[in-house]
Amino acid sequence: MRDDDEHAQFERPRRHTKPRTKIRPNYDDADTARVVTIDRGRYTVTLDDPSTGSGSGRVITAMKSRNLGRKGVVVGDAVRVVGDVSGAEGSLARIVEVTPRRTVLRRTADDDDPIERIIVANADQLVIVAALADPPPRPGLIDRCLVAAFDAGMEPLVCLTKSDLGSPDEIVAMFEPLGVRVVVTRRDGNLDDVRDALRDRVSVLVGHSGVGKSTLVNALVPDANRSVSYVNAVTGRGRHTSTSAISLELPFGGWIIDTPGIRSFGLAHVEIDDLIKAFPDLQDVTRDCPRGCLHSATEPECALDIAVADGTLPPARVESFRRILASMNQKDDY
Repeated sequence: MRDDDEHAQFERPRRHTKPRTKIRPNYDDADTARVVTIDRGRYTVTLDDPSTGSGSGRVITAMKSRNLGRKGVVVGDAVRVVGDVSGAEGSLARIVEVTPRRTVLRRTADDDDPIERIIVANADQLVIVAALADPPPRPGLIDRCLVAAFDAGMEPLVCLTKSDLGSPDEIVAMFEPLGVRVVVTRRDGNLDDVRDALRDRVSVLVGHSGVGKSTLVNALVPDANRSVSYVNAVTGRGRHTSTSAISLELPFGGWIIDTPGIRSFGLAHVEIDDLIKAFPDLQDVTRDCPRGCLHSATEPECALDIAVADGTLPPARVESFRRILASMNQKDDY
């Protein structure tokens, strides 16, 4: 800088002149937490209780740290937080790291949409909630949710509600060959079977609006206060009441994640080879299929047909697998 230039001291530094450091912040002392809900860029998280190692401690509000860039943070994520973790009114912590996810439940808007949307992370079980009446069950959507569960490495559970309005026998028989557990509930009925299926697990509920997801959550978590919807008498569809996913701790152990009602479940991200991995007995057989075999009923020389013919595989299991396989390419009445 020239000594005789009195304006030079006010000049902005030239680009790339600021020294850069390779030292990055150390977050070894960061607290671990679980994301329970998201609202307009603010994340509600529960700090892990040191005695249990699970997210059942203090509830705090946090924002995503700039160093995460475009990395998304979703409900169910296990994260590390720094800053003000007191939980006091007006306090704000920062999420500085998202730990590797055990499972990821994702969907696309439709089958032609290449963009995957992550619904929740780190869930053990996908609970597909369907009403037996009002609104009527849509087996095609249940099949698609099963595909998403198998693809995500999650255990599926079908929960049939409103059995006081319709019989569950046909749908129960439909999923028996797949080995998928089915629980049946009714208005003001006993929920012991549901509690047994959810106990000590992280479960996410999906289903149409009006099938009873929020009603079920309110019965399982008495202080949840989730809004419930009513079914339109003309269209037979429910009205969206839950607008965002929320994770709630179950009083008998475990967590349940309630999600907004869905009208479709796109599977553009799922490959046939990924689906069949969920059925080890079928996967072993398909190793003898011709190259490029799609394992459908119209495929010539599919090893599944040969296995059924010689008695190696039960016909009902192969038919059920092919039904959910076909749902990947079928548009159901959503």
